[in-house]
Amino acid sequence: MRMMVAFRAFFAALFNGETAARIDSALGAEPAAGLPPVEEKPKTPPPAPQPKRPARSEALTLLAALQREARFLDIVKEPLGDYSDAQIGAAARDVLRDCGKVLDRLFALEPILDQEEGDTCETPAKFDAGRYRVTGAVAGDPPYRGQLVHHGWQAAKCELPEWSGGQDSANVVAPVELEIK
Repeated sequence: MRMMVAFRAFFAALFNGETAARIDSALGAEPAAGLPPVEEKPKTPPPAPQPKRPARSEALTLLAALQREARFLDIVKEPLGDYSDAQIGAAARDVLRDCGKVLDRLFALEPILDQEEGDTCETPAKFDAGRYRVTGAVAGDPPYRGQLVHHGWQAAKCELPEWSGGQDSANVVAPVELEIK
């Protein structure tokens, strides 16, 4: 193989000045006078392969935050038949307060309208059905005028923590807790 390359290089250099200059340059010599310098193509390293991240739903990340910081799943999944309403209410108060803190921290929830329920309200002439749900005796074209039933909620931000766990824990909402004594 090397012999064939050498013969090819010999005859290519013998009959083509530019090829001779390239071979000469490849062998470490300065470019010959009168011949254009051989331009080397910039070598760009191939992009490093990105490590494949395990799939995890952001919904599970939110559930994990609610469980970790507010014990949300513990109260939802607890059989409540053996508890009095007062006991459930007392337990729910802490969970609801802590869930509200989590939602405020992650989403900064705020009302869409700053009006009180029962106030008279009017939709814009052109409105997004995702922002207004018009019910009742709806007729004609907007704007619609009616009584505010709920002010709606919107997120001022969405900052879910980025999950960095492994494939085996991709669906774990709360890990097993084990205390060693």
